[in-house]
Amino acid sequence: MASTVASHTCTLYFHATKNDSNKIIMKKIFSSAIILFIAFQLSAQNKIVVFQTDFGLKDGAVSAMKGVATSVSADLKLYDLTHEIPAYNIWEAAYRLEQTVPYWPAGTVFVSVVDPGVGTNRKSVVLKTKSGHFIVTPDNGTLTLIAESLGIAEIREIDEAVNRRKNSEGSYTFHGRDVYAYTAARLASGTISFEEVGPLLPKSVVSINYQKAVIEGKKLKGNISILDVQYGNIWTNISADLVKQLNPKYGDVLHVLIFNNNKKVYEGDAPYSQTFGAVVKGKPLSYLNSLMQLSFALNQGSFADQYHISSGNDWSVEVTIQSKK
Repeated sequence: MASTVASHTCTLYFHATKNDSNKIIMKKIFSSAIILFIAFQLSAQNKIVVFQTDFGLKDGAVSAMKGVATSVSADLKLYDLTHEIPAYNIWEAAYRLEQTVPYWPAGTVFVSVVDPGVGTNRKSVVLKTKSGHFIVTPDNGTLTLIAESLGIAEIREIDEAVNRRKNSEGSYTFHGRDVYAYTAARLASGTISFEEVGPLLPKSVVSINYQKAVIEGKKLKGNISILDVQYGNIWTNISADLVKQLNPKYGDVLHVLIFNNNKKVYEGDAPYSQTFGAVVKGKPLSYLNSLMQLSFALNQGSFADQYHISSGNDWSVEVTIQSKK
């Protein structure tokens, strides 16, 4: 650990500087160690923990997790990503992590608990992304998208003999409190290093299959990743860069096919638009959402409700240009 290096260097500095000839060398070593220590603290343990669950806020489950974290260190800063993931919806947990993690500083520790297999043999892990973020979660598919987008620097299995809340061994149904919140707090506070989480695992995670965003000739294919839940808009994983390759102009009509488990459930046209107001109220449009991904909406209406569309790994979309402006 960098803190150990800095501590040992301080001791060496004290003894070595008794001899004037060693002062300059030891000052350089001391300065380097302090810089290393500061960099380590900033990149690995910034005292921020962000929680995501499917628990809701109707009972004390989330509060219990935060209580465990605060008991580890009252200096931690605790935030919520969301606790409104639909029950057992691992895909949505995966999406919300990918949507949110990049906006937090490196060193932030995320706890994601959507765990229908709690107490079974699925692994409890901490993934360190190549961007320097940490995700504490069951390895049950939750890491599918973040592993792809931010990459895996390392992944470790939580050693519950060390990183489990004291006297909680008899509980098998609340690992969010007893294992994940506890381990995350210890990591974020600097109580343990990442290496002390547990044994190193291969750089792979349990992944959920879904339609990757691609362009095939003059056709875009992708997944309906999520619904804009407040308004019923349809958000895909098709990026602005792929849309640019298809090269629609504002006003061009896009032909949209939507499938659930490869069965067609919708077919229609949607003008490619810069704003919702580009079409009359109640009419469909296609646009780039705030994440710069292709989306579909009804102006002042719910596309999802109107056409009975949902989201997830089993929903997909195909898009072509129907006609030019």
